[in-house]
Amino acid sequence: MSAKNNYKDEDPIYDDENLETISYTMAKGSNALRFINAYNIIDQSLRSIYNYKRNLSFADVVRRTVPLNGVVRRYEDKLIDYARLRNSIVHNSTEDRVIAEPHTEVVAEMEHIAGLLSSPPRVVDCINKKDVKTLASNTSLAESIAQLAITGFKCIPIYDNNALVGIIDSTQVVNVLGDAIKNLINIEKFCQQTPVIDVLDLSSKDKTYIITSDALTVQEALDMFYRNRKLLAIIITKRGTFAERPINILTNADVLDLNKVIDDYNI
Repeated sequence: MSAKNNYKDEDPIYDDENLETISYTMAKGSNALRFINAYNIIDQSLRSIYNYKRNLSFADVVRRTVPLNGVVRRYEDKLIDYARLRNSIVHNSTEDRVIAEPHTEVVAEMEHIAGLLSSPPRVVDCINKKDVKTLASNTSLAESIAQLAITGFKCIPIYDNNALVGIIDSTQVVNVLGDAIKNLINIEKFCQQTPVIDVLDLSSKDKTYIITSDALTVQEALDMFYRNRKLLAIIITKRGTFAERPINILTNADVLDLNKVIDDYNI
């Protein structure tokens, strides 16, 4: 969701503490103007995305958003510190004098955060499209294990009549084979004769994987892994339905790459 605003030099800056309008002149392209613009984009983006009331202070907006948004969680302390700098500029500047020009690195960081919140990068635009392996539900457990080994994938989506029914992963395999060994079952025969769908934990699909559309942002993906430590995979399809083939799949092995996108992102 975009909340960009192109503020003119003479546009008023609104005080988020008492809603008093404060006007002053800032040189076009100055660090102070860039800093205030970035601050306003961040403020308006968070209020729009999370439907916060206008009378809520920026610091409270940031604190309330920490559990919901990884970007804010990452920059919480700096955002609150920079809010103090913004308030100092707003309250102590006059029409002909700006009390402080923020350092260029500070301005760049605020613009970076503003870009992440107002124009968040999508996974499909940043993470290379993978050759997603899928298996039919009647594939034998033996072949499924072989495909996990051959591909090196941590998990593989399973489809039944072109509908996603679950994923097979190494933990499931170990548990199933462990139970078979404990019950003195012939492992080779069991793996050859058992279709993979019979060993899927279908009741736990909401805990182990999520299916979503190609609109998924990098930060949303990181938040999904952050909130659910049991999440094994995020399966991305065009519209986010179970009746579509995946165009990408993310596992927790991709978290480092996702974080790098956040670190390097520029609009």
